[in-house]
Amino acid sequence: MIASNMSGRAGVRRHLMKTLGVAAALSLAVTACGGSAKSADGGGGNVTLTVTVWNLAKTPEFKALFDAFQQANPTIKIQPVDILADDYAEKVTTMLAGGDDTDVITMKNVTDYSRYSSRGQLLELTDLAKSADTAKLAGLDAFKVSDKYFALPYRQDFWLLYYNKTYFDKAGVKAPAALTWDEYAKLAQQLTKTEGGKKVYGTYQHTWRSVVQAISAAQTGGDQLSGDYSFFADQYATALGLQKAGAALDFGTATSQKSDYRTMFETGATAMMPMGTWYISGILEAKANGKTDVDWALAPMPQRPGGSGVTTFGSPTAFAVNKKAEHADAAKKFVQFAAGKAGAEAITKVGVVPALQSPEITDTYFSIKGMPTDEVSKKAFSPDKVVLEMPVSEHSSDIDTILKEEHELIMVGDKSAADGIRSMNERVKSEVLN
Repeated sequence: MIASNMSGRAGVRRHLMKTLGVAAALSLAVTACGGSAKSADGGGGNVTLTVTVWNLAKTPEFKALFDAFQQANPTIKIQPVDILADDYAEKVTTMLAGGDDTDVITMKNVTDYSRYSSRGQLLELTDLAKSADTAKLAGLDAFKVSDKYFALPYRQDFWLLYYNKTYFDKAGVKAPAALTWDEYAKLAQQLTKTEGGKKVYGTYQHTWRSVVQAISAAQTGGDQLSGDYSFFADQYATALGLQKAGAALDFGTATSQKSDYRTMFETGATAMMPMGTWYISGILEAKANGKTDVDWALAPMPQRPGGSGVTTFGSPTAFAVNKKAEHADAAKKFVQFAAGKAGAEAITKVGVVPALQSPEITDTYFSIKGMPTDEVSKKAFSPDKVVLEMPVSEHSSDIDTILKEEHELIMVGDKSAADGIRSMNERVKSEVLN
């Protein structure tokens, strides 16, 4: 966490300290929480705006956005509230439930957003969403709740395939321009080897349920809110088959060791890795700082046989204003800036895909030093269809929890895929839909 001492403030955010369980004091400004958002500057001149983020040191988009905003708005200083990525949802949920008055809350995914907006914890931003500057924001519809908006997206990510060009060249394998899932699994087995006394996996599939379930829904047209999850079956067969063949790090080991997907790819521990476009900024930074020498490129996500075009899944990332924000007007100004042209230009320069897109922004993106410029990588960056990772509804959060629990039981072998899917069907219908 970032510790900060801010003069002229009334004390310490005791609730935030207890919630986050850290030894270092977050001496962020505290005033009475109250029931409604306060004005931008509290009657003064300069404003210190607090913004929740995760893993600040490893997420360059935040610094890029904050620096650009502060340069454009010199009277507003941004104070990040840094939270570990794995703990982010839980910490923010507890903060908001406890009446914390942090100004801007970063919406890491739409599932969390549906939870906070349905609980009335976010300030309505419909006026900003309907303004001319944000009319063409990719992913904006994901934040529409009963014709109202409570967040604006500043980035729009989707999943594709990262691969290690060196391993492909050594194996005499061409760039994976158009793989089916069966071809992907066979290629992963072919690329699995031992090099320098270290095992190199053909692929690494991270522990998130979306790696199996969201791509299944996107490519089959299945509905993750329906209570019928038979469409997951093929993708579980692929994932479990990769583990059984030793072509992918098994789920139990990845979970117990808290495997980091960046480490897996950047240390050369895997030849392929399905992952979101947000990782592009991370690997560009690692390469620029000499922390990895991996020769990497992009390819489209593997597809189901017989499908037309490239279908993948994705999710926007957004900023929202806390209903109890200390500086609501300044917070709204930041949210609008991040979702607009200036914000898009700032994050594009560090390899992040903005929600506000244009031909000029795309050209800028691929001109970044270190970006792969081959035709397959460019093709990967233009999928034909991007399906929302998890539909937004009042049930999204509860269903997400059930699907995650059953996913973990399947992947560690405590349940067969068939039994796990049957449990998903029964639990979602009985515990949520009914």
